[in-house]
Amino acid sequence: MSQDQPFPPQQQNPPGTTDRMVPTPDHGEASYVGSEKLVGYKALVTGGDSGIGRAVAIAFAREGADVAISYLPEEEKDARTTAEWVHKAGRQCALLPGDLRDEATARGVAHRAAGELGGIDVLVNNAGYQMARRASVEEVTTDELDRVLKTNLYALFWVTQSALSHLGEGGAIINNSSIQAYQPSTSLLDYAASKAAINNITVNLAAELGPRGIRVNAVAPGPIWTPLQPATQPEEKVASFGQDTPLGRAGQPAEVAPAFVYLASPVTASYVSGTVLGVTGGKPVF
Repeated sequence: MSQDQPFPPQQQNPPGTTDRMVPTPDHGEASYVGSEKLVGYKALVTGGDSGIGRAVAIAFAREGADVAISYLPEEEKDARTTAEWVHKAGRQCALLPGDLRDEATARGVAHRAAGELGGIDVLVNNAGYQMARRASVEEVTTDELDRVLKTNLYALFWVTQSALSHLGEGGAIINNSSIQAYQPSTSLLDYAASKAAINNITVNLAAELGPRGIRVNAVAPGPIWTPLQPATQPEEKVASFGQDTPLGRAGQPAEVAPAFVYLASPVTASYVSGTVLGVTGGKPVF
């Protein structure tokens, strides 16, 4: 599971695909064992085709949940692989292609998920985008800024607003933050800012939705080996990815998914709301 040695030099075009990555990420396909923490639940995972989203979908399914995953149309192959793993766990998987930067698409995805699954109990706002192939803030274009903020923030707002008409007492929202909210890299100025905003959104939503019995939390991953890395990082950064953590390595998606299970399940986190749970390889989240 661990990656203690440098990654081979590699690069892809965004959004990146799993099958071109060396080594292939571990999403828990062979390791995650469920214990019925989400039996009967229905979950929507944005960006569920690959990376952390795929690992969460697999873990949720093995815990007993049906899962809907949203993804970009060009990620169809990865999405179908995720669906196969969900089906192998004996659960339903709804495939929802579409670009969440489009407001109508983002607002519609929760309704589509609820329609196919028969409701939504858990929303995982996982879809995200970054671009680190630049030397300074002067190189950030308006198009790049729009892509980061619309994917990471606007879509989160739009999807959440629509999902609230389906989430009821006992429901959960889990946002995907990042270590970048606490230790921002200069090459990820816009991405880091969006993740810091997600932390604030999480706390505010927890305060607002608590009286409705809906818990809101976030997971802040550290450097995790997903398609986003070779698709958005310079080759030299990919080679040393994650080795600056106290554990000395990058994490795998399978190592992040249990945090989402913990926060989603009333068995383990019925009194947890408004928190950000770090899965960072030892980097502090405070």
